[in-house]
Amino acid sequence: MVYMAAGAPSVIIPEQPGESPGREREHGRGSAVPPVRPWTRYGVLGLLTLPLGLLGSAFWLGRHVRPSADEWCFLPSVRDHGIAGLVGKFYLSDNGRLGNGLLVGLYAKFEVAGHQWFGLVSGVVMLGLLWAMTVLLLRLAGRTAPRGVPLLVASMVTVVFLFASLNTYKTFYWPASSVSHTAAPVLACAAAVPLLWARSRRGRVVAAASALVVGAFLGTLSEETSVVALVVLTALLLLNRRILVPRVRAQARAWCLAGVAGIGIGTLLLLTSPGSRNRRERYDAGTASMFAPESLADSLGGFLDILGTLLTTWHYLAALAAGVLLALLTGNREGRAPVLLPCRPLFLLGAGTVTFLVAGYLCTVITYPLFGSHVVTAYRTWNDYLLLFVVLLAGAGVLLGRALRGHARHTGAVATAACAAMCVAVCVGLAFPLGELGENMRVRAEKWDHQDQWLREQAARGARVLPYKPLSVSGMGEPFGGRGSRNWPARCVADYYHLKRITYTERLP
Repeated sequence: MVYMAAGAPSVIIPEQPGESPGREREHGRGSAVPPVRPWTRYGVLGLLTLPLGLLGSAFWLGRHVRPSADEWCFLPSVRDHGIAGLVGKFYLSDNGRLGNGLLVGLYAKFEVAGHQWFGLVSGVVMLGLLWAMTVLLLRLAGRTAPRGVPLLVASMVTVVFLFASLNTYKTFYWPASSVSHTAAPVLACAAAVPLLWARSRRGRVVAAASALVVGAFLGTLSEETSVVALVVLTALLLLNRRILVPRVRAQARAWCLAGVAGIGIGTLLLLTSPGSRNRRERYDAGTASMFAPESLADSLGGFLDILGTLLTTWHYLAALAAGVLLALLTGNREGRAPVLLPCRPLFLLGAGTVTFLVAGYLCTVITYPLFGSHVVTAYRTWNDYLLLFVVLLAGAGVLLGRALRGHARHTGAVATAACAAMCVAVCVGLAFPLGELGENMRVRAEKWDHQDQWLREQAARGARVLPYKPLSVSGMGEPFGGRGSRNWPARCVADYYHLKRITYTERLP
């Protein structure tokens, strides 16, 4: 919400009476479209290589991903019963998430290769959607930017969203987690693209239909992301008249209501499923325990701890810096009437902050019965509302950049250099832990491949019981974890290799 409205010019008026209406200025402060100097163009392109290079390196490291945890159970299910069989298992016995089962089945169908390619495919889709939204939001705000700036902002948001986590493997490289908590909020943004693109009545109908379909799918994909989407849509409905010009309010309301209806349909389908009932009974996660005063208080304490971690993780400052750069490097788009009302920074920032806090707390409430006090260390579940946090920071950066734009030229130059330096520092700072993670993944992949080949060979010779050494990375679940104290998912590993059972060993075969 802040990201949408922050870049809108406060007042669009002619320079002088009688001048062409295409000539604009903001708050009466000189030319609306700053000239693009060569150093600006080359500087943006040079800076852009850092987040894109980091993303490319992360995608390349995806070749070292191997199955673990839940995926040991998904693989034999998809192999023996197909994607439809896994979807049915999710709906009837596991958790009721039809959409989740479909996406898991799509990558599990390709076994190890599906896990290796998941990071690249999901990362490119996330970056592409955020890039498209940045471009379309600039157009609707009546702004224009030098080439590369929208992609720079989208790539920096993607980088901190994916890699500033305290456990990047679980939030990005673990496909089962990413489907539910990392890709899901970005896919929710996909519903906004048809709305931002719509220019005709047919386009508006398509946008509303897309919101309905995406909302229904989201409701069967991730309960937490559905909660975040509902909070955001409700905020947009309530603030519609205070951020949008009259001619687009009805269109925005219809889109929001379609999204709410879609999420409601999907959530109803999920909550009434046998799988969801089984899950709630298994973890005692019914509405009575979820909304008990003690649970609500503990959820609040957990969310405050999470919030403290987010606010003290300096890498997220790159999103703020990217927003400042976006404001400083853009100008008014001539001849384009914005759809956003004059900007009120404090109102926008306050509304965005309240929306994030409500969404984050509600997500913590519905995950607390499952994780308990460990919700503070279940980093992957933060991602459902983390994207909203990162976008809020980017929007705050835009507001700060607008304020700086009204001062002397050298102030803007200093701010631009400082923000570019922050983006560089964050990319460099994230590159080292990513490289270390990549090395750990490589070592595990070599051992995993060796053990996999040996198990297959022995099973082909008729062996029914074989030893298995747990191979974990970044705290991932493996059979016989905790030096053999935890068996799950040993049964699934035995099914995968067509064995009767596996036994614990501390040595590779």
